Amino acid sequence: MKNLGRVFLVGAGPGDPELLTLKAVRMLRGAEAIVYDRLVSKEVLELVPSAARMIPVGKAPKSHPVPQERINEILVELAREGLSVVRLKGGDPSIFGRGCEEAQALNAAGIPVEIAPGITAAQGAAASTGVPLTHRGVASSVRYVTGHCRSDMPLDLDWSGMADPQTTLVVYMGAANIGEISTRLIGQGMLASMPAMAIANATTPREERFISHLDEIANVATEAEIEGPVLFIIGYVVSLYRTLPADVLAQYAVEPVLERVHV
Repeated sequence: MKNLGRVFLVGAGPGDPELLTLKAVRMLRGAEAIVYDRLVSKEVLELVPSAARMIPVGKAPKSHPVPQERINEILVELAREGLSVVRLKGGDPSIFGRGCEEAQALNAAGIPVEIAPGITAAQGAAASTGVPLTHRGVASSVRYVTGHCRSDMPLDLDWSGMADPQTTLVVYMGAANIGEISTRLIGQGMLASMPAMAIANATTPREERFISHLDEIANVATEAEIEGPVLFIIGYVVSLYRTLPADVLAQYAVEPVLERVHV
């Protein structure tokens, strides 16, 4: 009987391979099989060993060709073949990445699991755009929420809490529902003129930035026909866009960046 392999849950970060942790790079280089998501950038995938078995299991809105239960089974099956398996997930496995569910399934099967955290999309977007997630006197807290519920169920969020003007609101997977989210927030008292930003493909050469107000950001995003993963940042911190010194932004900016500003 073959020795059991090991599974590594690796955060691929927002897209720029230079934002990977050293631990993540080490795990990738030693991988014999890669089970990867749709949101993992092509630049990160270029770091994968050429001999590694590549298994795409990506999901898209209302399209889940490989159900989560099957993904769990694939990880167990590969590990039982004695392979070193990397489960490569965009951003951080523990932030809207269902990494805990996969770790639970692997633990139940007796498969060793190790996790390498990744820079989540909000942090990557903050670095590349210069929009901070918190700022003294502007935002004292930040809140991450998902704009897409399980099995496409209706959104059931803490709307009143999310409308706090002192909190930066970051919406993941919200492209399909940003119109409803904006309307609900305004209904809870958030100003329609609250600055809002949509960032697509953050930290990659394909990055696009769309700056508007809360009551218009849905229209802007729809008209732009944004492709790729989109993150929304809502709050007064967006008004700080382009206020950081150019040399600071240059540390993170990936060129070329397409900007479509609507105010």
